[in-house]
Amino acid sequence: MSLINTEFPLALRMAQAIANPLFPKLDTWLRSGRHISADDLDNHSFLLEYHDELERFYGRYQVELIKAPEGFFYLRPRASSEIGTSVLSELDMLVGKVLCYLYLSPERLANEGVFALADLQEELLTLADERQLLRMVNQRSGGSDLDKRKLLEKMRTSLRRLRRLGMVTPLGSGDKFRVNEAVFRFGADVRSDEDPRAVQLRMIREGEAILHDDELPTSEHLLDDSEDEIEEEQLGLDV
Repeated sequence: MSLINTEFPLALRMAQAIANPLFPKLDTWLRSGRHISADDLDNHSFLLEYHDELERFYGRYQVELIKAPEGFFYLRPRASSEIGTSVLSELDMLVGKVLCYLYLSPERLANEGVFALADLQEELLTLADERQLLRMVNQRSGGSDLDKRKLLEKMRTSLRRLRRLGMVTPLGSGDKFRVNEAVFRFGADVRSDEDPRAVQLRMIREGEAILHDDELPTSEHLLDDSEDEIEEEQLGLDV
């Protein structure tokens, strides 16, 4: 009898979580690799309330529901996971590192976390080696204007991809966006006694653009650029 009384509340709460109207869309997002930050109030509160139950639920798929020290949630597949995975490109990860650097900057507090595409581009070209960046676009790059334009296009594509992962939130129809705490997926190494900006800067300049636990759960649409035209308008990428 005591076993039934112990098990029943857990089963009931899991059923309540799955029956919640927020769950279907949230589940799709998490499986596609999206990170849920505190600014997504409803979904974040839901994950806080039902974390233990959903942790068991996703465990059946050999996937861990992680709550990072900064407070955001994401799924981390195990080697035996039933959910497909994808690895971000080198440029995607470098852009993520720079976004994390911006998140740690004094300017974020002054600007309430809001940056423009021009800010990201300026920091990327300032912090990283330009020749290395251009070679991500063209291995034989000679630094031509065409190569630089291609680099800018690739950077925009990386930003759109990170937006779909929940790292940034577009603001209105302009070119501004807010950097979310989920960018700490690209800054796990800054959790140390060292100055976090100094650590992040060193990692960028030394090319250590490695995403810890870099396999992300993903669905095919995550890496499909067919949505780019719509997202360009949302992120102001046509300016």
